[in-house]
Amino acid sequence: MTLRQWCLSWRGRLGRRDFWLWLAVWTLLMLLLFSLAGSGRIERRTAAVLVLLLLWPMAAVMVKRLHDRNKGGQWALLFIVAWLLLNADLSSFAMQWRLFLGYFIPALIIMAMMVELGALPGTAGANHFGKATQLVVFFGRRREPNYQ
Repeated sequence: MTLRQWCLSWRGRLGRRDFWLWLAVWTLLMLLLFSLAGSGRIERRTAAVLVLLLLWPMAAVMVKRLHDRNKGGQWALLFIVAWLLLNADLSSFAMQWRLFLGYFIPALIIMAMMVELGALPGTAGANHFGKATQLVVFFGRRREPNYQ
């Protein structure tokens, strides 16, 4: 798998190693963006646009990881549900419902999805979404080992 397929394509399958690598890169990029915007080195609107641009590769990586688990990409929408619940105005609800809907349910969704995406192995061999997982080639071409 090439870098372009890794970050931009919604097709194929992605293993745990490459998922965690992307998550680390994405987290560092987000920290850099927020620190630059917070210090005034870039405008907040520019940072907001860059955050939106980083959502595409994040979604593509999550969908490919879900494909490796033999699940459809629509399961990634659970992260949007968690985000909406975290940011919802629940002030009209009783305190226990605010805690349950605003904190417990989003935390449960995020933890379950992180276990699903980052801890559980993918299906062995081909599945409904394609061939077995291929590693991302970061530099040059991947050479087959020579055992002779």
